[in-house]
Amino acid sequence: MRTVDPGFDIDRYRRLLAEANDEASRLALIDLLIEENARDRLEAADAHRQAMQQAEAIRRLIEHPGY
Repeated sequence: MRTVDPGFDIDRYRRLLAEANDEASRLALIDLLIEENARDRLEAADAHRQAMQQAEAIRRLIEHPGY
């Protein structure tokens, strides 16, 4: 069974697809999907970067507890 990303609003995308009755609106939907996916990837990368910075800070505290 596939898991669905909690940020992925399938009902919204289905509605937008049903409303996309011409080429321009279908292309706009594709652009929206690309843009939202890119935003999600950037947010994930930022969260990963922050987690790595926190892990590095903890490592430093463990190695040099007097700082």
